[in-house]
Amino acid sequence: MSLQSERVYDVEKRKIVELINVYKIYQTKEGMEFIALRDVNLTIFSGDFVSIMGPSGHGKTTLLNMIGLLDRPTRGKVLIDGIDTSYLGDKELSILRNEKIGFVFQQYNLINRMTVLENIELPLILRGIPRRKRVEMVLDALEKVGGEESWLNKRPTQLSGGQQQRVAIARAIVGDPEIILADEPTGNLDTASSKVIMETFIKLNKLGKTIVMVTHASEISNCSNKILLIRDGSLVGEAEPKWSDCVVNM
Repeated sequence: MSLQSERVYDVEKRKIVELINVYKIYQTKEGMEFIALRDVNLTIFSGDFVSIMGPSGHGKTTLLNMIGLLDRPTRGKVLIDGIDTSYLGDKELSILRNEKIGFVFQQYNLINRMTVLENIELPLILRGIPRRKRVEMVLDALEKVGGEESWLNKRPTQLSGGQQQRVAIARAIVGDPEIILADEPTGNLDTASSKVIMETFIKLNKLGKTIVMVTHASEISNCSNKILLIRDGSLVGEAEPKWSDCVVNM
């Protein structure tokens, strides 16, 4: 049975991410306005696997940062699981982000002076979870992404790029967030490693994780359930994913 046919979705889907009339406007050094996001309206439901595609510099990462509460809109609202984040202070945003959202980046963003164990457990330390429980949760997360216990005491630089990205995904899911945000997660990987990473995301989606992913590559976006197209800071339409062209089928 294929990964695609095994996917399971919530019968009772709920709105887990909502962007309402969101603008993000930056001031240039010359005093001009640059509109990075323009009147974006977006609803993502629990269990969705969404890809965002568009040319470089057209707002993909800015949109992901809005969803991830890493930046605030100039105008409009961002709701996470029904919570209007407009009314939250920085500390409250940080708590919500830590509980609800996991991040995966193109550059892995692992700390090389720390071991794999220490990297993965970082979100749990912020929650005040005891050491013994943290280790259990790290092992569980690493197993879910196909990692190995033998990696725990290694530094990230002792692992391949594909292995480092699996460690980064384990860090993203270790606190059991409902939403995983991935910014070009296969951008630095070869085809074989990209296939492993996308198989991991598909399995996590099957477990109920909501995934929102930015990518330039059609063989990556075709692994999702929905493809959103962005241009000049506006969502301009959708494309139907072609599962047969997903990298896991190559």
